[in-house]
Amino acid sequence: MIILIDAYTEDRLAQSLGERPGFFKLFYDTENCGCNGVLAIGILEQPLDTDIKVTVSTFTFLIDRQQESLFDNVLKLEADPTYPSFKVTSDSALYSTNVRIIDVRDIANKAVT
Repeated sequence: MIILIDAYTEDRLAQSLGERPGFFKLFYDTENCGCNGVLAIGILEQPLDTDIKVTVSTFTFLIDRQQESLFDNVLKLEADPTYPSFKVTSDSALYSTNVRIIDVRDIANKAVT
């Protein structure tokens, strides 16, 4: 799988990470939505055993093996310059124009302590 990003999107992703390490995970969030899921980008501290790593520029993206078939082989990720969201497309599909980043690094730490 290939994920294409431009310089502006790369900057926005770096801002989301801050000074802390993390992995971006592209996934369909089905929790409390009552539907097939809402496309989201999570920031995780570590990949899960079922995740596939995709290197994008200076970042590592993760996609769960079970959700990999939901995406085309080449995706485009674009940051919206007027709103805190991203657009995910391919040559044949528009996946979402309102993809949010969910930072779960702190949530994972609080669950352990």
